[in-house]
Amino acid sequence: MRILVTGGAGFIGSHLIDRLMEQGHEVICLDNFYTGHKRNILKWIEHPYFELIRHDITEPIRLEVDQIYHLACPASPVHYQYNPVKTIKTNVMGTLNMLGLAKRVKARFLLASTSEIYGDPEVHPQTEDYRGSVNPIGIRSCYDEGKRVAETLAFDYHRQNDVEIRVARIFNTYGPRMLENDGRVVSNFVVQALRGQSLTVYGDGSQTRSFCFVSDLVEGLMRLMNGEYIGPVNLGNPDEYTILQLAKAVQQMVNPSIEIDYRPLPQDDPRRRKPDITRARTWLNWQPTVPLQEGLQLTIEDFRARLTDTVPSIAEQII
Repeated sequence: MRILVTGGAGFIGSHLIDRLMEQGHEVICLDNFYTGHKRNILKWIEHPYFELIRHDITEPIRLEVDQIYHLACPASPVHYQYNPVKTIKTNVMGTLNMLGLAKRVKARFLLASTSEIYGDPEVHPQTEDYRGSVNPIGIRSCYDEGKRVAETLAFDYHRQNDVEIRVARIFNTYGPRMLENDGRVVSNFVVQALRGQSLTVYGDGSQTRSFCFVSDLVEGLMRLMNGEYIGPVNLGNPDEYTILQLAKAVQQMVNPSIEIDYRPLPQDDPRRRKPDITRARTWLNWQPTVPLQEGLQLTIEDFRARLTDTVPSIAEQII
């Protein structure tokens, strides 16, 4: 097939492209390189079945494709809050443009939505029929409300124009190729530990997250795209860890002598986040297989290979 991946030079997108290329598909990678990086797709640049287009999806584009994996959007608070208007434009106008393309060429469209649409959840674990607890005017709303609108658009295009859609709600994902300045908890801890800095824990570290290794997530996305279930479907690891547990795991694996630095909680930071993956198990026959210790080891090795003393610290990049 001829497959378009928006945000294909990013963390998840590039792993997805690896899988699609290995299966022998023609792949078009669309990326504006805001958070994506050419090094992630370098090995495919000269391949006859691979095409790279530098393009911002807030502008329309005409292509002939069979499937669209729509992953383009900064996904970490550091990046999506840097230019919140751009973030919501990417989610709304970008999704409109890609759905319009899917409608014109009769392509199947997969939206990479997010667990952020559940906000700070009052239901635990989160099932797909839970409607969320989101602050529509908070500092995270450019992303979580943006993704909620993207889901609305997808289902409206499906109902009104018969566009074949698939909607995945992605929970915390980690692995090789995460950005050093990603600002999310796994990359923060790993980078700080490798630099010998104390690990920054917000609040008392009792807030929970679920961490899914990127290869597991990509498998879920591909099963969703090629199956008959529309969604929305949660894709994430149902194993729940406190942030403090994660910090201590990284501390033990990299440098047991580094300290933990407690800071105040940021605004609208969810207290608990854990997917109910009953739908994914039932409809996709999917569940994560990579345990946290194994995934962390692979992630740490990747960061260790990439990190040099010339990269500014996380704190410097956030400022």
